[in-house]
Amino acid sequence: MNRVVIIGGGASGLTAAIWAAREGAAVTVLEQNGKPAKKILATGNGRCNLTNIQQEPSCYRCSDPRFPWKIIEQFPVSDTIRFFSQLGIYTRNRNGWMYPYSDQASSVARVLEMEAAYRKVKIKTNQKVCHIRKANGEFLVETDGWQYTCDRVIIACGGCASQVEGSSDSGYRLAEELGHTVIPPMPALVPLKCSGNYFSRWAGVRMEGTVALEIEGHVFLRERGELLFTDYGISGIPVFQISRYAVRACREGNQVRCRLDLMPDLTLGELTALLNSRKKSCPYKSVRELLLGLVPEKMIPVLVPEAATLAEAAGNLKDWTVNVKDGHSFRQAQVCSGGVSTREMTENMESRLVDGLYFAGEVADVDGPCGGYNLQWAWSSGAVAGRAAARKGGRDV
Repeated sequence: MNRVVIIGGGASGLTAAIWAAREGAAVTVLEQNGKPAKKILATGNGRCNLTNIQQEPSCYRCSDPRFPWKIIEQFPVSDTIRFFSQLGIYTRNRNGWMYPYSDQASSVARVLEMEAAYRKVKIKTNQKVCHIRKANGEFLVETDGWQYTCDRVIIACGGCASQVEGSSDSGYRLAEELGHTVIPPMPALVPLKCSGNYFSRWAGVRMEGTVALEIEGHVFLRERGELLFTDYGISGIPVFQISRYAVRACREGNQVRCRLDLMPDLTLGELTALLNSRKKSCPYKSVRELLLGLVPEKMIPVLVPEAATLAEAAGNLKDWTVNVKDGHSFRQAQVCSGGVSTREMTENMESRLVDGLYFAGEVADVDGPCGGYNLQWAWSSGAVAGRAAARKGGRDV
């Protein structure tokens, strides 16, 4: 029986623990917080967007783009839904975004903890791991008050994103101490801070629109949905979807802009014609007044100068540009981009540098867009690492 120590009791760590225990391993989870699964409780605004029916390789971002899909294929969305169904989670489909029918993230956390307890997984809380050493074929996992001996170690302690207390970069540090390369972690799924002196005037407005990420003059990615305008720039799910690329491009010294189309259902010609038609119906209205009923009133003086023509107003609504300075901090981010290089891992999530060392979840250089993809990565990588770590014999290749 292999002895497996898992560092981190979040989504990937608990999944790894359950699957390792199902394979016959003696499993201990070391969680630095006072209770496991704290980040799960915060996901999906407390509802826990478990996964997404729409799955393809492009849903996962990584410095080695082919790597994540090799893991997802070993534990795909069908396995995730089956896994949680067996644990008692009946799922609800919202346009492909899968939630527990209870709409409570706490349900997901509870069933994982219950299954782990049933499988005799030992969960040790308030255990901050300081070092991992390997000697005489065994691992010594040192906390600030104890030392655990085991045959396999899975680092699954997440990243430093999130407002959840206890989120940290300890997994990256432990990986580096063992010789691994860490792609610099940066905030992802995060609001964007922009340059301008007018943002306080549009703060709080929500509008359906399209945001196109432009890097060094070239449109890199385009997303549509509800945009949120803030006193520092822009937010909302479409902004989150492009943010990991925007933040990295900014920090690499590139010129980054977001071009906003606030009337995405109309072409420029159609919008211009519509405004002209409204002018004919109400010739007494100014250009700004013609936009009442089309655009939130608070936005009109921001987007349309007093002396603007109808053509200029239409042009601004179809193509308003903001210069991006950076993303918000890790605390406001939902996930990290970057992490332990997957080029130093096998397709079992095992280290290519240290036999018997595995990784799972956000600590690896893999992230996804909104919609359940980051949790799917946690379930898949946790299951793959847990099953592999539990197997008897030598190194899994």
